[in-house]
Amino acid sequence: MTVAVVLLTTALITLVALLAGAAAGKLARMDGATYPTALTRAATTFGAVITLATVVTTALAALL
Repeated sequence: MTVAVVLLTTALITLVALLAGAAAGKLARMDGATYPTALTRAATTFGAVITLATVVTTALAALL
């Protein structure tokens, strides 16, 4: 049961990170940024979401 919860949570976090990255790239492109710049912004946002999820998980694990 625990493995399933971990896998589903990981999949959900990855999906949210991908959606946030895609939205950031689309917004950058709509703002007039070039494709490489939009891709850089999308990658930065994806990395930030993954990092935030890691920090929150670490903090919650320390409390529990």
